[in-house]
Amino acid sequence: MKKLDLYIIKKFLGTFFFMIALIMAIAVVFDVSEKLDKFSRSDATTWEIILDYYVNFVFYFSNLFSSLFIFLSVLLFTSQMAQRSEVIAILASGISFRRMLRPYMVAATILVVISLYFTHYQLSISNTTRINFENQHLKKQFSIDERNLLRQIEPGTIAYFQSFNAQNNVGYKFSIEKWNEQGHLTYKMMAERARYDSMMGYWQIDNPFERFITDSGEVIKRTRRIDTLLNMAPSDLGQRLNIASTMGYKELNNFIKFEKLKGSDKTTFFEIELHQRTSFPFAAYILTIIAVSVASRRVRGGIGIHLALGVLIALIYIFAMKITTVAATNAGLDPLLAVWLPNIVFGSVAIWLYTKAQK
Repeated sequence: MKKLDLYIIKKFLGTFFFMIALIMAIAVVFDVSEKLDKFSRSDATTWEIILDYYVNFVFYFSNLFSSLFIFLSVLLFTSQMAQRSEVIAILASGISFRRMLRPYMVAATILVVISLYFTHYQLSISNTTRINFENQHLKKQFSIDERNLLRQIEPGTIAYFQSFNAQNNVGYKFSIEKWNEQGHLTYKMMAERARYDSMMGYWQIDNPFERFITDSGEVIKRTRRIDTLLNMAPSDLGQRLNIASTMGYKELNNFIKFEKLKGSDKTTFFEIELHQRTSFPFAAYILTIIAVSVASRRVRGGIGIHLALGVLIALIYIFAMKITTVAATNAGLDPLLAVWLPNIVFGSVAIWLYTKAQK
């Protein structure tokens, strides 16, 4: 049995890494052809493009789609085994389908552990380098297109901008409100413009109109300009969503808590990123069972039928992930449920296929 286990594990891992190398090579070729003009207009050196961008590009996308690569790899080499009657010989020798599945799950576990480590820890470092390169050389300068921005900069203190220019760090129609624990307004400042001084780290507020509200009455004050320190920076008003992929597990957890505290409407995107770091690797188990159950049966049409069915299942799985993600961001579905729901559904499919697999 050890020889059979090692045979299947070697086939599994060998096919997986060969498929990753092949698909990533194709992806890099297409990406180079798409971005060649941008590279030529940037001041990035060839080594920066290779080491800072494409090495980390391969790491990121290999890990992101590792579960699907596992699925297609298992489907491919198991189908080959079935067409050569190896599966029939294994089952005819008295080995149960459940026992034959064991080395598949061992190999899948090896890849899941590697993926979990990279996803939660190592890839945040790699993504930082890649995204910094993209922001510097490939993408347009970041802009905040949203209007009516509200942020809680500390408990009971709410900042408002009607609009914000991220290029100049200038916000328009600015106001700050302070509320006490009883829910009463105690202070309000309004101004046409507020600019963040990135060198000094404070906000310059032009022509502010201030209201101080106390139990004894209200005091109104007007000044020409106020330079003030606020627990808020332009990055708190908006930043690229891919910033989450540059954070480690603990850092992302703390970032989500802070985003919730200040009332950000982008929290759901970051929660999805956090939960996907676990759900995507664990999908490898489900897809492995589906692939073995489907490909172990010898059918007319051979490997082509199995691959066509596998691609169809993979597309349905990706489509299901997109639907639940959109439901979380736009329809209020809980991000944890949205991320794990495709695994739950396909887990049920895997159990059904397992019961119907060739014994």
